[in-house]
Amino acid sequence: MTSAVKFPGLAFHVSLRHTGFVLAIVLAHALSTAPALGQTLAVLHDFTGAGDGGNPDAGLTVDAAGNLYGNASIGGAGHGLVFKLTHKNSAWILTPLYVFQGGNDGAMPFGGLSFGPDGALYGTTQSGGGGPCDNGFVGCGTVFKLTPPASICHTTSCPWTETVLYRFQGQPDASYPTSNLIFDQAGNIYGTSNEGGTSGAGTVYELTNSGGNWSESILYSFKGWLGQDGASPRAGVIFDAAGNLYGTTPQGGTGCGSPGCGTVYELSPSQSGWVETLLYNPPGWPNPAFTYGGVIFGPAGILYGTTVGGGSNMVGTVYQLAMRQGAWAATTLYSFPGPYGDGPYAALAKDSAGNFCGTTVEDGSHGCGQVFQFSRSGNNWVFTDLHDFFGFDGCYEYDTVAFDAAGNMYGTSYAGGTYTCFAGGGGCGTVWEITPN
Repeated sequence: MTSAVKFPGLAFHVSLRHTGFVLAIVLAHALSTAPALGQTLAVLHDFTGAGDGGNPDAGLTVDAAGNLYGNASIGGAGHGLVFKLTHKNSAWILTPLYVFQGGNDGAMPFGGLSFGPDGALYGTTQSGGGGPCDNGFVGCGTVFKLTPPASICHTTSCPWTETVLYRFQGQPDASYPTSNLIFDQAGNIYGTSNEGGTSGAGTVYELTNSGGNWSESILYSFKGWLGQDGASPRAGVIFDAAGNLYGTTPQGGTGCGSPGCGTVYELSPSQSGWVETLLYNPPGWPNPAFTYGGVIFGPAGILYGTTVGGGSNMVGTVYQLAMRQGAWAATTLYSFPGPYGDGPYAALAKDSAGNFCGTTVEDGSHGCGQVFQFSRSGNNWVFTDLHDFFGFDGCYEYDTVAFDAAGNMYGTSYAGGTYTCFAGGGGCGTVWEITPN
C-alpha cells in the first residue's frame, strides 16, 4: 500500500494561531520585489489558516473576467475550503465559496479546480465522503461540483452549492484523489487517485453522467512495484487529438528499485479496455529523478515535463519526450542549479508567447522556491529566474501557474506569509501575481 501522505518530506503539524476571521478579506498588494526581466511579484492574499483557509496546495483557475478560484487544504471548519479572489480597484477580496464540513461532503481539497462545460466548478477532496479509508479524516475522497447562487448576491458572503458527484470507496475502487480534473467532448470527467485500484497503487478513473447520475469506471489500475508500470499518481492526465491519455507517476517504473522513480505513461482506448504504454522511466540511483508533475504538449507533439531530483545537481530537471523512429526519446533540457532542496513538483504551463513557465518547491536563492520561464531561442533553450521567494511572500510552490488574458501570472505558495500554521513557525501560504512590465 502506498502512503496517503502527499509530500512525505514535509511532515508539518497544523497549529492554527488565529481563530476569528471576517469572511471577506481586503488585502492590497502588500509585498513586492523586482526580479529578472522587469517582472513584479505582488502578494494578493496572505492566508491566516482560519476562516479564509490556509496551505493552498493546488494552483489557481482564472475565469474570463479575471477572477481567481482555488482551494485551501485547511481552515474554514477545519477541513479546507474553496475560495474566490476578486480584483476591485487596487485590492483583492477573498470570499469563501464553500467550506467543507469533513463528512460526506469531503475534506482536504488538494486537486486544482476546473470549469466544466456547464460553467460550474469541479474538483476533488483527498478525504471525506464516507468509505472505509481513514487518514485523519474518515473517507476515501470525493469528486464534487460547485454551482453559484441562482440569483445575484449582494453581500460579501455568497456561498455556492456543493453536489458530490462520486464518493470513492477504497481498494479495489480508487481512493485519495489529488489531481485536477479534465473533460472530454461529451462532458465525461477524468482524473487520477493516489491510492486504490486492484493493487492499491492508484488509478486513472472516468466519471460518466447519465440523466444527472454519475457513474465511475476505473480505466487503469497501477500495479506499482509489482509490475513496474507506475504507482501513486499525483498529477492529472491530458488528452491528445486522437483521444489518448498521458500522465505521470512519482513511483513505480524500473528506476531506483522499489518503490521506483516513477513513469510517464500513455493510455490508449481499445475494445478490451485502456492499454498502458510506458514512455519514460526516469534515471535511478545514484541520482534519482521523480516525475511528480504532469506533462504538457508543445509544438510538433513533443511532451514536456519536470522532475524532482535528478540532473547534474540532483535538484531537478526540465525534460522533453519526442517521437523518434517510432519510439519516445527523453532529453534533459535543463538541470536546476540548487543549492536548496527540491526542484519542481508541478507541471509546466504555456504563456501566450509559447514560453513554458513553472515553479520549484525549495530551490532559489532563499530555499523557498522560485518562479521560472523556459523559452526557445533558435536551437537553444533559455532559463530565466523570474522570482525567488524569501518566506514572507511565500514558500513551497507545489502546483502549476495560471495566466489571465492580459498575460499576468498567478500561483499559490503552500507555506510562507506572515501567519503561523505549522509548529516551528511555518506560514499559512499566499496567493501571488507576477505582472510583466
